[in-house]
Amino acid sequence: MTAYVLAHLRRAPVHAEVLEYLERIDATLVPFGGRFIVHGGPVEVLEGGWSGDLVIVEFPDSASARSWYHSPAYQEIKPLRTRHLEGELILVEGVEADHRSAELAAVLRRAVGS
Repeated sequence: MTAYVLAHLRRAPVHAEVLEYLERIDATLVPFGGRFIVHGGPVEVLEGGWSGDLVIVEFPDSASARSWYHSPAYQEIKPLRTRHLEGELILVEGVEADHRSAELAAVLRRAVGS
């Protein structure tokens, strides 16, 4: 199942090391089938509050995403990001193409007995 690594960058200053990270990250994604699907850009807040930038990288599955994150190539450049960019990085699985939230609601209703 497709998996996504999401980064919420609350503070993202331009710095020489950040630029080097950006120049090198693409090569770390290739062996694991990763690709950027969101990489910053304007955010329109429809509800609640938001600050910062959003980055979403798509992988074929969670194992590929974990392998990329723990790979020597990515671990080598990771400090270039973590020394300067503040935020969170999470891994989440996607859903099947035929996913319907009503089916999830039915499962949850049975689980709680209502």
